[in-house]
Parts: sequence; structure tokens; C-alpha cells
Amino acid sequence: MPQFPNSRTEPDGSAVIRVLSYNIRSMRDDTDALARVIGACAPDLVLLQEAPRFFRWRKKLARLAAASGQVILSGGGTAAGPALLCSLRATVERTEDVLLPLTPGLHRRGLATAVVRFGGARVGVLSCHLSLQKDERYEQSGLLLDRLAALGVPHAVAGGDLNERPDGPAFRRVAKDLQDCWATAPWGDEHTSTPSRPHQRIDALFATPGIEVLACGVPRGLPGVREDDLRAATDHLPVLAALRIPAGL
Repeated sequence: MPQFPNSRTEPDGSAVIRVLSYNIRSMRDDTDALARVIGACAPDLVLLQEAPRFFRWRKKLARLAAASGQVILSGGGTAAGPALLCSLRATVERTEDVLLPLTPGLHRRGLATAVVRFGGARVGVLSCHLSLQKDERYEQSGLLLDRLAALGVPHAVAGGDLNERPDGPAFRRVAKDLQDCWATAPWGDEHTSTPSRPHQRIDALFATPGIEVLACGVPRGLPGVREDDLRAATDHLPVLAALRIPAGL
């Protein structure tokens, strides 16, 4: 397997960053294993789903961030589950948590968003967890694209648990406008659910067309990422991407 690209700033001001998306099931499993997986991936941005959102959720999320070498960027309870972490390499420009329209009887959903800089590269970021219900999920995929455009930046990355495979209508709607990072530059494993029997890809990272996708996949085989930790950390596998973000305003 080829080596996964490391984070770096290029002479032209562009930046190579590592972005990790991970459904952490409200940290109900082995949080030490979870922190080890995140830390071993050495991400610059972490897009979480099912982050703690009830009793003492800020304290729990802060503990995970510290244990994995990250800081809290946005989200958690204020975004109904999605959250963003980042490394100290990031310069934060702004953040916003968004609650999506509530369908009576269904789980509340939201988006965690931010705009950050890495050297001369500026990028928007969005973490999502789409509905289990097909029609609501499709509607939310459009709201995701609208919110990403509303960030007002030329380059952006979105990711999360779509609760749908790549041939589903919501997944295809997002992939029509954005690069599906796995399909663009596959690396590692594809399937994200479940850790004990990976058989489907329902978690994904997407990037706007101007971003160069260098590699993307489940980081099995990445140095420091242990199989027992992947199985113990949560009920999903993470998705890791290396992206080159062009320099510019």
C-alpha cells in the first residue's frame, strides 16, 4: 500500500491537510481506543458524528479532543450531534452550528460548519449526519449543499455519516456537485460499516472541485492505527483523506 500523504505547507502557499470523518456513537464505547485512532491518523480537521450532546457533553468532547491531540472547533450539542475538531495548525476564521428542520417523530439533525486557514490556504468545512428516513435524508442533502455554498469560500470539504450507500439518491445528489474523495483517489479500505463486518460505505468525505484529492479511505494499515482499536472505538470505521487546498482568499 502506498504511503499516506503527510500534512504540509507548499512553497506556493497551498496546503496538504489530513481530514478525518468519524461516527463516534456518543462516546459510548472504548474512548481510549477512539482517541488512539484519531491521534494515529494525525488529522488537521476531524468531522465527528454522534458527538456527545446531552449531560456534560462539552466536557466529554473536550476530553476526547485533548486525548487525541485536537481542540474543539464547533458543534456537539448545539448542532444535534455533528462536531468539528482541529489541530493547532489551523487558524480559525469563523464557526456556525445549524439545526435542520425537524420532522415530527424523527431525530433532530444539524450541521457543524467552520472556515479555517492553513498557511495561505482557506477552506470551509462541514460535518453532517443525515436522516435514517429516505425522503428527509434527500432533503437534507440539498440543505447540506446550500449551507456549504453559503460559507462563501471557493474551497470546502464536507463529510459524515450519510446513512446511505453511494447508489442512493441523497449520496448521488451530493456527489454530483462535489468530489467523492474515495471514488477520486481510493486508498486503504472502502467500507465503513460495521467494524466487525465491513460491507457497506455509508460514511464519506467530499471536496469541492478545486481541491486536489490525494488519497482517501478507511485507514487500515496506517502506522499506529490498530485493528483492535478500530473494533473497540465505535460502531463505524473512520474515513481519512489527504487533500491539497489551493492558496488564495
